[in-house]
Amino acid sequence: MFRSFRLLRAARATGFRLPAAGLMLALAAMVAAPFAVLPAAAQPAEDDGGFVTHRLALQVSDDDEAAMRSALDIAANVSRFYSDKAEEIDIRIVVYGPGLTMLRPDRTPVMERLTSFDQSMPNVAFVACGNTLDTLEREEGSRPEIVPFAEVVEAGVAELIRLDEEGFTIVKP
Repeated sequence: MFRSFRLLRAARATGFRLPAAGLMLALAAMVAAPFAVLPAAAQPAEDDGGFVTHRLALQVSDDDEAAMRSALDIAANVSRFYSDKAEEIDIRIVVYGPGLTMLRPDRTPVMERLTSFDQSMPNVAFVACGNTLDTLEREEGSRPEIVPFAEVVEAGVAELIRLDEEGFTIVKP
């Protein structure tokens, strides 16, 4: 809403004038915007029993231990938050590019936490980018091993787009 006011001020400062009806319509839209209904894709999904399932996708695309730990911390904290409210959340950690180090047992700095998540958090799934694995195979001469509980998809970014279209909130820690 504040951005809209700034745009109006900027337009007027440059000499742009709105007809009175246009100005009234613009002001009405700004006032109503906070009360607008979210599109279906942005709302939590309801299953057949009327229970709400929240959806979160975390993007890990950097070979950065702090980002990896942050993604795991967010997954744990959000999972606990909704569990305390007796609500479900489906969390996907989508890993691609240099971030694939997170799922490589020979290189990951977070292997212990990954194993813990696999054993104790069934609502959290790890997703690896097949394109990144193909690139690493060409560069290193063999396909790198990843943790056995990670799902491989064709393209990590395309998976994030698909998840967004299914109503997942995308967060890059």
